[in-house]
Amino acid sequence: MDYKKYIERNPDVMMGKPVIKGTRITVELIMRKLAGGFSIDDLIKSYPHLSEKQIMATLEYAADLIANEETIELV
Repeated sequence: MDYKKYIERNPDVMMGKPVIKGTRITVELIMRKLAGGFSIDDLIKSYPHLSEKQIMATLEYAADLIANEETIELV
């Protein structure tokens, strides 16, 4: 999946935080809901205008951020 179809950053929307395109729903919100026990079905029930693809794109986006972060070696 190419998350770039679904996720955008715009300084005029949610202060530039990554959001699902066309919404004000941040990747952070989706990640926190999932971490708090929500299922994908729960999210779709809470936000019926979202699709499973959009939610999965938030996971891919977050995984790419973690994969590309720099690590600091402690001495």
